Amino acid sequence: MKVIDTKIPDVKIIEPNVFGDDRGFFMETWNQKEFEEKVTGKKTIFVQDNHSKSKKGILRGLHYQTENTQGKLVRVISGEVYDVAVDVRKNSATLGQWVGVYLSEENKRQLWVPEGFAHGFYVTSESAEFVYKCTDYYNPKAEVSIAWNDSGINIKWPLSNRPLLSAKDNNGVDFSIVTTLKII
Repeated sequence: MKVIDTKIPDVKIIEPNVFGDDRGFFMETWNQKEFEEKVTGKKTIFVQDNHSKSKKGILRGLHYQTENTQGKLVRVISGEVYDVAVDVRKNSATLGQWVGVYLSEENKRQLWVPEGFAHGFYVTSESAEFVYKCTDYYNPKAEVSIAWNDSGINIKWPLSNRPLLSAKDNNGVDFSIVTTLKII
């Protein structure tokens, strides 16, 4: 696999080796040893896999947990999304900064979103299936949703219209509030 650094050193883009011919393709989507050596530099255990399907114009996020913080290894198996990671670590030099990358079934890229980052994505294709591995279990009581359009973060989402949001995401908190909450 090829690991690409982003403007936030802990967030990594991963391009798997893909072997294909007229029959289709093969790729290794997960290798613990290689991931720990090339991406995190430490023991990394995933405890939960998730799969979601969304239609065009859906924006999910920006989510993180104040307890049971989750690292996420994310990828798209059908369609395309614009995927975003926002640093919410209190003592981080990159607090409030974000990384955005297109993930698609065509480019087969993955994004490593470490613990201490809020995560969200916007569906740019007619629909998208999104799968991800998590380093801790989902804890709805500790989940925070940051406003997707917070001016303090100023994410440049590739929107043509206002996105479709869940009630939770429509009521996301301002980033200024996030800095007062318990964060790793």
